[in-house]
Amino acid sequence: MAQGTKDGEDGSGNKSSSDEAALSARLGSLDHRLSEIRGSREVRTDQPEAGSGDGAARSSAMARGFQLSSELIAGVVVGALMGWGFDRLLSTSPFGLIVFVLLGFVAGVLNVIRSAGVAPDRTGR
Repeated sequence: MAQGTKDGEDGSGNKSSSDEAALSARLGSLDHRLSEIRGSREVRTDQPEAGSGDGAARSSAMARGFQLSSELIAGVVVGALMGWGFDRLLSTSPFGLIVFVLLGFVAGVLNVIRSAGVAPDRTGR
């Protein structure tokens, strides 16, 4: 084998200047291509894709939907419990439950409409 000489090295152990220049040119080219790829990825991620919205906006909309549906369900449940209580007190078996479930449904719908901002809030102002 050779005594310490490798490809790209001259007899003194230093790399030749042409190899350094080629390596420097390749590194510069690689750096330029990487910066272009990073720039294109940033542009692509800055623009929202079709069909996918912002995560925070989506969770906020879902929270709003849960709030509105729980207000409607709460109105019906409270009406049913009040109707059941009146039926137990006054022995008017199904009629109190039917009337108060309907009143609870109407109250729940009105709460949903008010919360959604479709109808103005009537607080006496």
